[in-house]
Amino acid sequence: FDACIHFAGLKAVGESVSMPLHYYANNIQGSVNLIHLLDKYKCRCVAFSSSATVYGDPESVPIDETARLISTNPYGKTKLFIEEIFRDVAISAPNKWSIALLRYFNPVGAHPSGL
Repeated sequence: FDACIHFAGLKAVGESVSMPLHYYANNIQGSVNLIHLLDKYKCRCVAFSSSATVYGDPESVPIDETARLISTNPYGKTKLFIEEIFRDVAISAPNKWSIALLRYFNPVGAHPSGL
């Protein structure tokens, strides 16, 4: 493969508060495992599906990319930590990796089914 779009991970804010270790293990360790495999198979072009939750409670709106990064829940923290991991990977080999971090909002809210 030439590229990877990383959308995998647990995603319920409320659940992450009651099960933080489950979120950290799944989202962060799963991402580290994926990065190892991407490197092993020389697939180093990645788009990571992050979240606007990395902004926490914004100081002002609209939020731009220069806003302070501080999440207020375990789900958002996993997204922020994974962003940092990708930044470190890119810095470690600047001509090797191409990484995009996508942050977006869910303006509609979660579906009652949890999906």
